[in-house]
Amino acid sequence: MDETKSKKMSDDELHRPKYSIGVVANMLGIHPQTLRMYEREGLIKPQRTARQTRMYSEYDLEKLRSIISLTEIGVNLAGVEIILRMRNQIEEERGRFRRVLTEIWERYRIDVKHWEEEGPTDLIPIRERKVVRIKKEEDEDEEEDKGETIDSD
Repeated sequence: MDETKSKKMSDDELHRPKYSIGVVANMLGIHPQTLRMYEREGLIKPQRTARQTRMYSEYDLEKLRSIISLTEIGVNLAGVEIILRMRNQIEEERGRFRRVLTEIWERYRIDVKHWEEEGPTDLIPIRERKVVRIKKEEDEDEEEDKGETIDSD
């Protein structure tokens, strides 16, 4: 989960269902059937309306981005499930640790301003997809022979 985004949103906002399956599929560039499969496999559990329409929250979107990132690097769905479970356990432990630290800081009146968190600590960072164009060496050789300059776009 992107910690900076989650800090800006309240817990209610983060878990409030907002997006239908078609909207989420378009946002993430995947087929709606893929979202249904992730639900069948137990990787995601969208909320349902009274008419059983799947509705996804910001939290669900972040979880789906993690799932997509993991599958893109070759992790199978069983592996994704294990990684997500480990992430949840780490977050739970991090919460317990923070509560203990807060108690210690309060008990001993320690100034905590310089202990602020430095940023997200995901096991596998989620990055935006970028398309990179790579020229073949033979294309570069041809360009050099013609005396033309090659842009590094």
